[in-house]
Amino acid sequence: MGAGKSRLGRRLGHVLGLPFVDSDDEVERAAGMRIPEIFETLGEPAFRDGEARVIRRLLDQGAQVISTGGGAIMRTETADMIWARSISIWVRADLTILAARTRNGRPRPLLAGRDPEQVLQDLSLIRDPIYARAMMQVDTGSGDDDAIMMQTLRGLQTVLEDVQ
Repeated sequence: MGAGKSRLGRRLGHVLGLPFVDSDDEVERAAGMRIPEIFETLGEPAFRDGEARVIRRLLDQGAQVISTGGGAIMRTETADMIWARSISIWVRADLTILAARTRNGRPRPLLAGRDPEQVLQDLSLIRDPIYARAMMQVDTGSGDDDAIMMQTLRGLQTVLEDVQ
């Protein structure tokens, strides 16, 4: 949340000549409502069900850059699909940067009416050990898009060399 997954994903898709898809956008399209509405009317479990279906469909569509919501990997079946069927990248930044980025952005249901830094810290304790299973990590804290892209491309090259 706030790490820059979609921003990096869009740029990476462009550089690699691959389509970019944000799973949150696809969930909203499938549900016919915005994510805050889904959380409010149907609840987080229903959102995660839809998210898992969308990610499965996207992974079935072949080569593309997919940005998932930060909590997608908290559901074992979704995480297992991602680990097994993609090159997974943990897009990360320090908590203070994440809190600053999420303060003035789009509505985020998990932060609604709560202290963003505390929520992000709590989520980090739970999610980071799972995120650490990703094939590579990219730190977006610098905000330097070109440096972040170079870091990403170098990481992808290393992952692809290791796979071969």
